[in-house]
Amino acid sequence: MSIRVLLVDDQELVRAGFRMILDAEPDFDIVGEAADGLEALELADRHTIDVALMDIRMPNLDGIEATRRLLERSPQTRVLMLTTFDLNEYVYEALRAGASGFMLKDAPPEQLVEAIRIVADGDALLAPAITRRVIEEYVSRPLAGDGHPPALEELTARELEVLRLVARGLSNGEIAEQLFLGETTVKTHVAHLLQKLRLRDRVQAVVLAYESGLVQPGR
Repeated sequence: MSIRVLLVDDQELVRAGFRMILDAEPDFDIVGEAADGLEALELADRHTIDVALMDIRMPNLDGIEATRRLLERSPQTRVLMLTTFDLNEYVYEALRAGASGFMLKDAPPEQLVEAIRIVADGDALLAPAITRRVIEEYVSRPLAGDGHPPALEELTARELEVLRLVARGLSNGEIAEQLFLGETTVKTHVAHLLQKLRLRDRVQAVVLAYESGLVQPGR
């Protein structure tokens, strides 16, 4: 089954480059291209999209607000943010808006392809150290509404343990190794904690873990 991709970037050359990379993969189907967030929303109304490759800085409607609106309309869509800066000030806001991760525009083609597959599979792109750095930098700033959300009380001790490791960017395989569990068991724990916390994916779990103080930045 093909992965339906929407390309959203205000530079035509960038979109052409991505199209060339993705057209070479048999399991990708590019359903449309948009030059800004408003065009992206129009296309999302007309097509089923599995993954939107979304630039952050665009005219008319930027990638962050476009992501927020897109996910309100189409919660099953995954958004992979694209940026030219490895510590872009907007990246953390993009993750809070519901993006499933982000990539640098100059990442090697095979990394982009792999990233789209990871995100389409319902996982989040949290492994790169850069993502953790950005999250840690932004959540270390005081935010309104601190303290543990009541839903955290619903988690079992094991689920809390798994959540802490997810927040540190560990994959299911790495968590399984660390806790001496099967990978399928870890997957089940992750699914349960996301359900209990009413979160759509691992990125939101990471943000909540840091914002609630369950995990401390830099530790």
